[in-house]
Amino acid sequence: MPEISLTTLVLLCLAALVAGWIDAVVGGGGLLLLPALLLGLPNVQAAHILGTNKAVAIVGTTGAAITYARKAPVQIRTAIRIGLAALAGSMGGAFFAAGISSEVLRPVIMVVLLAVAAFVMLRPSFGAKAEGEERAPLTRARIVTAIVVVGGGIGFYDGLFGPGTGTFLVLALTAVLHLDLVTASATAKIVNVCTNAGALAMFAYQGSVYWQLAGVMAVFNLIGGTVGARMALSKGAEFVRGVLLVVVLSLVAKLAFDQWA
Repeated sequence: MPEISLTTLVLLCLAALVAGWIDAVVGGGGLLLLPALLLGLPNVQAAHILGTNKAVAIVGTTGAAITYARKAPVQIRTAIRIGLAALAGSMGGAFFAAGISSEVLRPVIMVVLLAVAAFVMLRPSFGAKAEGEERAPLTRARIVTAIVVVGGGIGFYDGLFGPGTGTFLVLALTAVLHLDLVTASATAKIVNVCTNAGALAMFAYQGSVYWQLAGVMAVFNLIGGTVGARMALSKGAEFVRGVLLVVVLSLVAKLAFDQWA
């Protein structure tokens, strides 16, 4: 592992803390954590950055998933089935990634995200649950659609390109399974644990993880993830909706910067 100054280590730990919070509420913590690692470890190969990022993120994601599972009405079996489909999809996406130009994908994803932001702003009821309203039962057709489209499709996108995967999961789960945003965030965390585990296993096998650095950062990521999940549970869908809009617009800005800066 390269030498890291105390200042850099503190900043990386703070980034892990905030990223864990963002990821637990609505996904997208990688928007902060990955750039922080790239800036903090400028001369390190990309594989080690990605591997260390996964080792940190899986801890916070697992903590958030456990917190949600205890208090939110999550169907864990369904979430795991979607997660396994996402794991398979991400492997397929990674297989095709070498032949796809990110310069082609970025404008498409930006347009999709702007459409998502407009939809969420114009539909305040999206992902909200009225007082006393019962959640619609999950039909077999919707569960199969979630496994194939949400799991396989977004998993493929994650392996192919990646940015904003957690946010797309929350939105897709809300739309397909008719979940409120809090339950969708909870379900997305369980799916993320599955996909992160698969990716981390591959990076670990390749020896592309700085375990000591990841261990220290993971403590802060776990704190951020647990606090974020508790805040989402206590403040409800309207709070998650506000964070969602901020994350979506931030992702658009980042993709635009990467494309044209």
